[in-house]
Amino acid sequence: MSNPRIRKIADRIQVVVAEMLERRIKDPRLGFVTVTDVRVSGDSQQATIFYTVLGEDDEAARTASAVALESAKGLLRSEVAKQLGMRHAPTLEFVHDALPESARQLDEVLARAKAQDEALAAGRGTAYAGEADPYKKPRPADADEPDDSGEPGEFDGVDDDE
Repeated sequence: MSNPRIRKIADRIQVVVAEMLERRIKDPRLGFVTVTDVRVSGDSQQATIFYTVLGEDDEAARTASAVALESAKGLLRSEVAKQLGMRHAPTLEFVHDALPESARQLDEVLARAKAQDEALAAGRGTAYAGEADPYKKPRPADADEPDDSGEPGEFDGVDDDE
């Protein structure tokens, strides 16, 4: 959906459907439905509307909301066509968005992993693998060591042949 015109149509469909669900659709089976995303086909003939039912985690509420959305599909489609000024209104398809449930499960997995990491870190203690201070320090120069080691091959500034 890289076409900007299609993206604008999808955004407008999302706004129109959300307003219709809030103001005009009075079906008691319809829970607190939030339109999360709309995807429109390239020829703008089909629109897939992703929604979530917030506040209720049971399957019966989701099913009742899905039935209510299917029964209101004709009214929503005609209002979308009227608001967009399109000759051919796209066919609407409602799909329950599983993203919030997936995000919640991922958060739970991350929380368990963090708790396991903290338990493992607490069990290890704070002992370092090496020395407590791993940095090298300069050795103090001893006063009794001569500067001239007298080893052959080193130049000490004095010519030994003389």
